[in-house]
Amino acid sequence: MDRFQIVETAGNFNHAGTKATKDIAIVAEQLGFKAVNVRMNSVRKTKIAKVWRQIGYFKDWNRSYREITEGSIVLMQHPFHYPQLTRERILRRLRDKKHVKFICTVHDVEKLRAFRYNDYYGHEFDVMLELADAIIVHNQVMLDYFKELGVPEKKLINLEIFDYLQEEPGDALPVFAREISVAGNLDTVKCKYIKQLGSIAGVGVNLYGPNFDETMRENENVVYHGSFPASEIPKKLVSGFGLVWDGDSIDGCKGLSGQYLRYNNPHKLSLYLSSGIPVIIWNGAAESSFVRDNHVGISVDSLSELSEILADMTEEEYTGYATAVKAVRERLINGYYARRALTKALEIVDGQGR
Repeated sequence: MDRFQIVETAGNFNHAGTKATKDIAIVAEQLGFKAVNVRMNSVRKTKIAKVWRQIGYFKDWNRSYREITEGSIVLMQHPFHYPQLTRERILRRLRDKKHVKFICTVHDVEKLRAFRYNDYYGHEFDVMLELADAIIVHNQVMLDYFKELGVPEKKLINLEIFDYLQEEPGDALPVFAREISVAGNLDTVKCKYIKQLGSIAGVGVNLYGPNFDETMRENENVVYHGSFPASEIPKKLVSGFGLVWDGDSIDGCKGLSGQYLRYNNPHKLSLYLSSGIPVIIWNGAAESSFVRDNHVGISVDSLSELSEILADMTEEEYTGYATAVKAVRERLINGYYARRALTKALEIVDGQGR
């Protein structure tokens, strides 16, 4: 069976998604999935721009129908974040007229993330469940959620963790330091816990990313290093621990964004581990089991625990974590987890066709 993947692009055929979606697309291409591009030809919000954008979608989806061959396999990355004229009609025609099989990789379940959820995302999710012959989900907790919705377990694949493709060899172990790093959006209104990091006694805090709150410079243990693109930030993370946290408080991941960690694979986890540094993660996070099972960091209920934990930690203990990270890093930077999941999905779809 031929293999295709729907790739959303912007501008001059540049991939329009996040690094997570781009990395999946790269691994899929290595497995023989030919890209079928759906272009966002403008991001302007004027009425005329929106009309032209939908005309472009109409043309691209109809072209996609012509390009995708009878009985082929099509990979989609869920969710589609914007309405696209004729998308659902074309996808159903591919299923009904060309007998196409669909593999869906789930990046977010907006109903679980809650604060972005609306009727559009609810419908988008239902369409995905209707069309998908195999679904790649984040982890076992999310897989169990899909089972509770009535999705047959035989259609579900556990990704386990998102890859973070890199070309850097990164053989050197990180430096032992009683400090944590946070890389990402530093908006203290959206991520209120960040504002409280300066209160953790005896623990250095390194911040990387946009929307830095200048008032945090008043904390002696906080250092802001600037904002860097996804390709450069791994080179900056060379010591201590990466922090996998979210929500309103350092005393547990409270609030809607914090509670989403109970289900999702935060891409920060992949960033830190692919950079070679061990992590600190909330005990209630779905990925805390991955961290513990692979001995790549520490899980805690509250960041207030770090003062004592890091004070008592020896360099030998830290080196043990860092050495374990090295093995996981090798998988992440080479696309091991996506390749394994996509291969399993192909086996599922192939089995359905017999």
